[in-house]
Amino acid sequence: MWHILKQNNITMGAIIVLIIFFGAAVFADQIAPFDPLKSSSETFEPPSWKFLFGTDDLGRDVFSGVIYGVRTSLFIGVSVAFLSGFLGVIVGSAAGYAGGFWDDLLMRLTELFLIPPRFFLALVIAALFGASLFNLILILTVTYWTTTARLVRAEVLSLKERPFVEASRAMGASHARILFHEILPNALPLVITNVTLMVGGVILLEAALDFIGIGDANRISWGAMLHNGQHFIRDGWWMVVFPSLALALLVLALNVVGDVLNTALNPKARSAS
Repeated sequence: MWHILKQNNITMGAIIVLIIFFGAAVFADQIAPFDPLKSSSETFEPPSWKFLFGTDDLGRDVFSGVIYGVRTSLFIGVSVAFLSGFLGVIVGSAAGYAGGFWDDLLMRLTELFLIPPRFFLALVIAALFGASLFNLILILTVTYWTTTARLVRAEVLSLKERPFVEASRAMGASHARILFHEILPNALPLVITNVTLMVGGVILLEAALDFIGIGDANRISWGAMLHNGQHFIRDGWWMVVFPSLALALLVLALNVVGDVLNTALNPKARSAS
């Protein structure tokens, strides 16, 4: 996998970008020069050595806001991807392996969450239950687990008819052993790729919800910064440009690495390339 990853300069650049972003998220307290929520009299200051990304309408340092926004976006993105991936694996593997009634029941439940558009579903749930950090993670998990469930189900349906599974079944292996020792390890590459690509989508959806005002006012996020900056784009273009660039760069890097992971871990994709 590492051999495939290092062959492409764009991929290596994306990995370096992700390392920088994750480092900024972990060490945000040490990197950010100011409290991102603290107001000052120095409003609409353009980018300078003192304020690298300028200040907003309340005198808050935009660079510090971008740094803390990295922590928020990555925490939500990784948490939702892990939880929705875990839930999707449980539902998809149970449906694909059990078949029959349970397959129909679980897939109808999955389709129930697929009917409304993802953004609309997240918007309704957030409006009903609030959008604190904990609630937002649960809301986004509810909207994203279905994709993993359908992918895992399809993979399990294919794998459970393979000769090595039939051999394990003929030797008297239990259903739990067949599922957890024979089938799921072979479906894991698909799950890893899907979860990696999911992080970028979650970050974009979280930013969109914050942009329209469905978010926690006490939490720094790029969407909230863009929502505030759009009203002052003529007086402080930096309030919109720098959070937008950070958001675009992070999502692009995640998608590039996700595509390459798919090539590295998926034999079909690797042979096609």
